[in-house]
Amino acid sequence: MDNPRELTQSDLDRYNRQMMIQGWGIEGQKRLKNSKVVVLGAGGLGCPASIYLAVGGIGHLIIIDMQKPELTNLNRQVLHWEKDIKGSGNYKAVSAKEKIEQMNSDILVEAVVTEITGENIYDLVKGADVVIDAMDNFRTRYLINKACIHYRIPFVHAGIYGLVGQLTTIVPGKGPCLKCIFPTPPVEQKIFPVLGATPAMFATLQAMEAFKLILGIGTPLAGRLMIFDGESMSFDVMQINRNGNCEDCS
Repeated sequence: MDNPRELTQSDLDRYNRQMMIQGWGIEGQKRLKNSKVVVLGAGGLGCPASIYLAVGGIGHLIIIDMQKPELTNLNRQVLHWEKDIKGSGNYKAVSAKEKIEQMNSDILVEAVVTEITGENIYDLVKGADVVIDAMDNFRTRYLINKACIHYRIPFVHAGIYGLVGQLTTIVPGKGPCLKCIFPTPPVEQKIFPVLGATPAMFATLQAMEAFKLILGIGTPLAGRLMIFDGESMSFDVMQINRNGNCEDCS
């Protein structure tokens, strides 16, 4: 960045507790203030992920979604409230932006109301430090995969179903891409069961991975797929190798 933004006294007070983490500090927080994260989707994953990215001090947060909230969303999409579904309703991206700006007025929050397509995905993610995959279908996720590989942008994938979920981090050139892990899309349902606590948990883990990637601390889930089963409260992490014949990243 040509003119990096410096930390203010307000920043030092607001982020004091997280700056105590080893490897974080003032320089790490300054890096976050000058970073850009794109959240693709403002639903069950995108809402809590956006909250924790915002309150952690990501300087430029872009939230992309084309839908309007409905009553059936409110058990998990925590940035959309009853008032947002009355009358004509508000777009999810705009609804999310309005709430987040009340949590942290010192960051730039941008709402983009558009459908994610093969034609615009490259423009949508260009310049991002990290992309959050908060989508609910693999058709769009494969588009994200190609664009992030093209720009060598790391992105954090999560997917949930009922009380079960999965998480991985794609770092182009340093491990398998999403197509390596899922060469063919799994069978998907347009409407599927979900308890709000499941995407909330995975979204906060997505935010944690994003912070680690930007700060260069810890070990991201690159090359590993984490599976969680809420019924048995079990976590499993499996190693995933890159596919040398992958049509997206080989």
